[in-house]
Amino acid sequence: MLTEEVLLKVSKPARYTGGEWNSVVKDRKDIRCKVALAFPDVYEVGMSHLGLKILYSLLNDRPDIACERVFAPWFDMEEAMRREGISLFGLETKSPLGEFDIIGFSLQYELSYTNVLNMLDLAGIPVFSAERGDPYPLIIGGGPCAFNPEPMADFFDCFLIGDGEEAALEIADVFIESRNKGEKKEELLKRLAGIEGIYVPSLPGKVKKRSVLDLDKAYYPERPVVPYIEIVHDRIQLEIMRGCRRRCNFCQAGVIYRPNRQRSAEKILSLAKKVYENTGYDEISLVSLSSGDHSQIMDITASLKRSFQDKGVGISLPSLRAEDLVSRFPLELASGKHTGLTFAPEVGSEKMRKVINKDISPETLKECAYQAFKNGWRRIKLYFMIGLPEEDYSDLDAIVGLAKEISEVKKKVDGRPAEINASVSVFIPKPHTRFERAAMVPMDEIGRRQAYIREKARRTRVKFSFHDVRQSYLEAALARGDRSLGKVVYNAWKRGCKFDGWSEYFDFEKWKAAFNDAGIDADHYALRQRQEDEALPWGFINLFDT
Repeated sequence: MLTEEVLLKVSKPARYTGGEWNSVVKDRKDIRCKVALAFPDVYEVGMSHLGLKILYSLLNDRPDIACERVFAPWFDMEEAMRREGISLFGLETKSPLGEFDIIGFSLQYELSYTNVLNMLDLAGIPVFSAERGDPYPLIIGGGPCAFNPEPMADFFDCFLIGDGEEAALEIADVFIESRNKGEKKEELLKRLAGIEGIYVPSLPGKVKKRSVLDLDKAYYPERPVVPYIEIVHDRIQLEIMRGCRRRCNFCQAGVIYRPNRQRSAEKILSLAKKVYENTGYDEISLVSLSSGDHSQIMDITASLKRSFQDKGVGISLPSLRAEDLVSRFPLELASGKHTGLTFAPEVGSEKMRKVINKDISPETLKECAYQAFKNGWRRIKLYFMIGLPEEDYSDLDAIVGLAKEISEVKKKVDGRPAEINASVSVFIPKPHTRFERAAMVPMDEIGRRQAYIREKARRTRVKFSFHDVRQSYLEAALARGDRSLGKVVYNAWKRGCKFDGWSEYFDFEKWKAAFNDAGIDADHYALRQRQEDEALPWGFINLFDT
């Protein structure tokens, strides 16, 4: 049992107390389906995820459904739970997870996989689906990683591929009907397989992605939970658009969230007013993959600013492209908190811009930087990617050159170059993208390219930081894996791996041992070019009608 004594001994106890503003606690006597939404990361990360907020409110709006939240406990809390014999529990009622009917995990990134197993184990639930009979909850996975569910197929009863707003209620209804008829788990899974977007690993077959086509009619939470502690995205998040009209060849999100759908300006303004009244946040963030592409974006921002100008509420557009800032939102450069702007040119050379199909102009970037510096902005952060197909060392020179040119732009303002922070990630070929069959560049070569950039950037005002190539390598292996990788994930968890997405807790040696224990070569999945006639593990998923 969770006690005050336990909470007083762990960091950030508000992660585990529940009771936040707008959280929902229901009387169980009228409930026909109990759902736990599980996010396999710490509370501050999970509570920032918009999808969880949508499904939580959607399910709780049904009088006969009770939905609670559960997150991965931090190390100190897990230690206390195992010591005191406390089962992992839902925040709202502190009920053990084993008492729920359905547990839905959000799979946002591959390096959270071991946390899924750890959470099930903390709940006293067998991690392998084959070992879970009828008394145990139905375990469902969703999110971007579900677009190749095979590496986690041994641990889940089914997956939801695509948008969850409509499917979540259909799943609950099927569960209720199946239980009322006294059916076994096998019959329930057959029923679930008939829902569009549902993949049952024990019942293989083609699956069509589930898509919500009309965002104005789609459910959206007007009373989201307001945490007691600061979270990663501590603000109102209004999804103005789903999908992206850009076609960057490396970008998985741009593919799996198609088609491009807009929420109308009228609906956005209405939602903004209601959510503000129910939360009191002082910032509204207009969320999408590329906010400037919304056909009504100017009307939306103008209306929001008029409506909230007397309330001290800021309006932010976190995913604007540089050309939007210069041509359509010049006031954004002249306002704000004058701290930092972020641009993602990804590459530096014209050749590589064509390779990745990203048409961002270096001249536009520099013009945007100039306008920002002129209006008092102090810092610019750049995002680049290395290891892409067809890249050579001249393209690395171009990355350093572009970053240096943007730094030098500030000389036109005050005679001094700007301090530029440039973050460099490693290309990972992801399922369903144009590069899904490409090979990742080997780790030692990525290391040489990182060192080359670091050396080229010496004596400049550009500070380059690099993502851990070992994490990228593991992510590539898991992202492109088949069902045999379930043994690797299990071995890694048994060896103590968890919170693998946190660099300070990532243990590559344990993962190498986990692959060796399973007799599997990670290079086969991460570094191998797939042939055009080779069947892909995710090939059974149909993203489009064609």
